[in-house]
Amino acid sequence: MTEIHSTAIVDPSALIGDDCKIGPYCVVGPHVELGEGCILDGHVMVQGPSIIGKQNKFHPFSSIGGRSQDLKYEGEPTRLIIGNDNVFREFVTINRSTRPGFQTVIGNWGNFLAYSHIAHDCHVGDYVIFSNNGTLAGHVTVEDYVIIGGLTAVHQFCRIGQHALTGGCSKIVQDVPPFMIADGNPAEARGINTIGLKRRGFQESEISALKDAHRILYRSCLNVRPALKKIREEIPLIAPIDAFLAFVESSNRGIVG
Repeated sequence: MTEIHSTAIVDPSALIGDDCKIGPYCVVGPHVELGEGCILDGHVMVQGPSIIGKQNKFHPFSSIGGRSQDLKYEGEPTRLIIGNDNVFREFVTINRSTRPGFQTVIGNWGNFLAYSHIAHDCHVGDYVIFSNNGTLAGHVTVEDYVIIGGLTAVHQFCRIGQHALTGGCSKIVQDVPPFMIADGNPAEARGINTIGLKRRGFQESEISALKDAHRILYRSCLNVRPALKKIREEIPLIAPIDAFLAFVESSNRGIVG
């Protein structure tokens, strides 16, 4: 049974799922869909249009679905979509997209620590962790199982590949290939996220192949295109290597150094 505190304000047009708990002084605006089992602890603001899945937990003072901070935004109807089973800690902010027909998207099973910020038109995958003050500018893509270190700032239109990790206080101005550790200001690729990959069940042979790919791309003094050619010639094209190559080849901003 849904519980709504007497001090909460819920717009009549909002669709509230079963077994939700909306705590003191929360505000749920028009055009919000809140899936079953969601919890708004207290002092949470959710604005729409926003579609929020099941079993999401919002801690106090998080602001979800606010209008884009992009100066081009002129109040058009735009959208935020959030999946299931995410945790949004205190003062997390997530903005809707800038243009109609586009959307900001958050996946499933993410953990967004205090003061994380996800700007307009970002796409964030599943099982991510944003440490405190991890911030994305607009149009950033974060793939599955990424860990964003505390106080990391990511430039517009960058991509963070699957299973990558950014060090605390990093400045990301180019794409971070999957499976990498990126750290610094500006960030550089420091190596493969070996511990994280082991924890997620990657085989030693896969990790070894990724280390070889990193060595060729970053330590062989080759430019990117001949380095990728050399990787294809010398390393078995197992799934992680295919993902690594496809990501680098599709980069528009270039990859971190």
